[in-house]
Amino acid sequence: MNEIIKHIDEAAEYLKSRIPCIPQTAIILGSGLGKLADAIDDATIIPYGEIPHFKVSTAIGHKGNLIFGRLNGKSVMAMQGRFHYYEGYTMQEVTFPVRVMSRIGVERLLVSNAAGGINPDFGVGDLMIITDHISFMPNPLIGKNIDEMGVRFPDMTNVYSTALRNKAKETAAKMGLTLREGVYVAETGPSYETRAEYRMFRLLGGDAVGMSTVPEVTVARHCGMEIFGMSVISNCAKDLGENCQNDGDDVVKAADKAADKMTEIFKSLV
Repeated sequence: MNEIIKHIDEAAEYLKSRIPCIPQTAIILGSGLGKLADAIDDATIIPYGEIPHFKVSTAIGHKGNLIFGRLNGKSVMAMQGRFHYYEGYTMQEVTFPVRVMSRIGVERLLVSNAAGGINPDFGVGDLMIITDHISFMPNPLIGKNIDEMGVRFPDMTNVYSTALRNKAKETAAKMGLTLREGVYVAETGPSYETRAEYRMFRLLGGDAVGMSTVPEVTVARHCGMEIFGMSVISNCAKDLGENCQNDGDDVVKAADKAADKMTEIFKSLV
């Protein structure tokens, strides 16, 4: 048996032995967005360190728990913190949880992140629906294809579900909330971008930039999942003058303030 498949199966079997029912929807919570997990009822909390072959989150604002329970009356699972390429993990390790999700029966993936706003119309605290992405990261599908989980050359032209994006906008309208929409640029980090890089990303068509999300989305697409993505704009390039600088703690604080609004939108999507 392929070693990767063996590890995926061992993790999936362990989780199925711990949970009451199989969730259709999985949620990945980024920096400062772990509060959404508090809205999950009847929660079973499993630290990553207890799950076979899972890695441990080291990033600021990532608690490192897998949570199973009910959100808006529906069975869900949530990653309270993710793994990043900049932590020294391989792309296969970063995306391993998504493979496990698919193996246990998850069909829909909702991803969130804290991102820097490079669209000059964006402000700190805005929520941006991801319509597409540009990646400067290594592709997690490089290497031998896992044929039983997806095709060799998955189509990436319409990755983010139009139906889920429309549902999110409907929910926001009922809340009196204006959502942004745009293209997410993914780069490796962990250093923040230079002002010249911000300008370059904007010229390429980017609206927000971060250090995550695209690897998980790529693998979810490979596995045939329906995908929705949302960024919390936690800092803005337009605010970075010569005497200003990005700060990781400020990113988490800004994301935390937006978490309640994002929770309501995600609840409508499950």
